[in-house]
Amino acid sequence: MAAAEQSAVQAPELLSWDSKARRVVVLYVPLACFLLILLFPFYWMAVTSFKPNAELYDYTTHNPFWITSPTLDHIRKLLFETSYPRWLWTTMLVAFAATFISLFASVLAAYAIQRLRFRGSQYVGLAIYLAYLVPPSILFIPLATMVVQLGLFDTPFALILTYPTFLIPFCTWLLIGYFKSIPYELEECALIDGATRLQILTKITLPLAVPGLISAGIFAFTLSWNEFIYALAFIQSSENKTVPVAILTELVSGDVYQWGALMAGALLGSLPVAIFYSFFVDYYVSSLTGAVKE
Repeated sequence: MAAAEQSAVQAPELLSWDSKARRVVVLYVPLACFLLILLFPFYWMAVTSFKPNAELYDYTTHNPFWITSPTLDHIRKLLFETSYPRWLWTTMLVAFAATFISLFASVLAAYAIQRLRFRGSQYVGLAIYLAYLVPPSILFIPLATMVVQLGLFDTPFALILTYPTFLIPFCTWLLIGYFKSIPYELEECALIDGATRLQILTKITLPLAVPGLISAGIFAFTLSWNEFIYALAFIQSSENKTVPVAILTELVSGDVYQWGALMAGALLGSLPVAIFYSFFVDYYVSSLTGAVKE
């Protein structure tokens, strides 16, 4: 009898231990591996940015994963001996302008396709999304011709003009799905009360679609900030280059790589995107989990 009671007491403990062990194996170990792989590049950039050159090129006597004598020489060189502040300003200007233009056009297109219900609207939405799948290398030559003919070559406006060509299709497709989740009865009530389509869009639909707008905006801003091919081809002068192109072309002299300044530029260039994400992460998560429910 006593043995039976003891086994009955031990059974829940064994189940609890098995559950904890399974949780560690299934959840915590993969999560730890994912965080390590995801955050290690940022750690490596930070370590390299503050390492003196003696530690960067001598791994026999210095630990490659740690700093013995931190220095600010690489950041000082980046900020005061190069045009990095100008590169950063140009990148921010291009990213914000391209994001604004793309969101403005995408909102109008997505609302028209989803709410006006004209014939063939579904096919138009599909065609817009298929336009996003077109490789940039195919659009490269006609876009370059337009940029030269408009006299925008080697100016930030060349990038502001071309970036929406791949931002608008995806943002439109994303907002179509989000507008679809907003109850149409809200707009019908507003139409009965005499509201115009523009009033409905600005005062009813857009306030309810803020998470979707934030999600599309984050996508557009990130792609504009990190875009490389068009920025490399359409910008030639050093002062007009964006950060991704400038740190690769201006901080490499032949076969000499200025690793400290390179990593410092990459680290400082990633901070604005991280800050932008931190402000709107709640809206971004809500846009992924669902929209307005009836």
